[in-house]
Amino acid sequence: MTATPSAPRLGRVPGPAGATPDDLRRHRTARPRRYLMCPPEHFALDYAINAWMTAGDAVDVVRATAQWQALRDTYTALGHEVHVIDPVPGLPDMVFAANGGLVVDGQVMPARFRHAERVGEGPVYREWFRRNGFTPLDSPHVSEGEGDFLVVGRYVLAGTGFRTHHEAHDDAQELLGRPVVTLRLVDPRFYHLDTALAVLDDETVAYYPPAFSPGSLAALRLLFPDAVVAAEPDAMVLGLNAVSDGRHVVLPDTATGLAAQVAARGFVPVPVDLSELRKAGGGPKCCTLELR
Repeated sequence: MTATPSAPRLGRVPGPAGATPDDLRRHRTARPRRYLMCPPEHFALDYAINAWMTAGDAVDVVRATAQWQALRDTYTALGHEVHVIDPVPGLPDMVFAANGGLVVDGQVMPARFRHAERVGEGPVYREWFRRNGFTPLDSPHVSEGEGDFLVVGRYVLAGTGFRTHHEAHDDAQELLGRPVVTLRLVDPRFYHLDTALAVLDDETVAYYPPAFSPGSLAALRLLFPDAVVAAEPDAMVLGLNAVSDGRHVVLPDTATGLAAQVAARGFVPVPVDLSELRKAGGGPKCCTLELR
């Protein structure tokens, strides 16, 4: 059974009264991470399965690859380790590695995609996990990896409404042994949880309230009373599709308001340009799966 909003409050007061961003920044600690990414070698808009996509729209694969490489270089410059899975022809969305599974404590619940166009990605990612020492624990239900499962400290926030089935939330808790909090998405522009909510550290998140059902929004306010609340202009450029190491927040360069908000909390915003991949509804987080 998934956890309920009565779970302990995860948010924290961002600092003592009168604390400046510099004061807060001194307490932010970056933790080295391991990420999995997939080059956009076969990236295309051959179909439309979310509100951001238009089938047949032109994409510049050279530009997309340069932007992806810049994101990878950003991670390595910040001291993180990046693993790369080989792209497969005919799977243009495989670049969005976050959807490949949920990895916790060396175990992984591999993805099972909702749309037929992406179903082929599941076995490819599952085999990569198996060959690289992760134990696959399969759910029979639709689940789209870190697109809809975000780890916050000891907890997992889990999205449903458009892609991942609610039953997969129960499976994640039983298979991986982490308390799971269900959040329902209601706006098709925010089809995955990672488009509407970003994890900044083990106790802090940023989110866009209109993306959630009334009950889920109430749960977020209870669990994270001091969350960063994103404004519409930043949400509409997928600003919340961000990756944080606890200090640095890698986010789309067009999300300038959100960058200022996280900076005011003592985080260090690291803007990147992923405009070509945004044509398919993706940003930094979509391209990045954390290997825990």
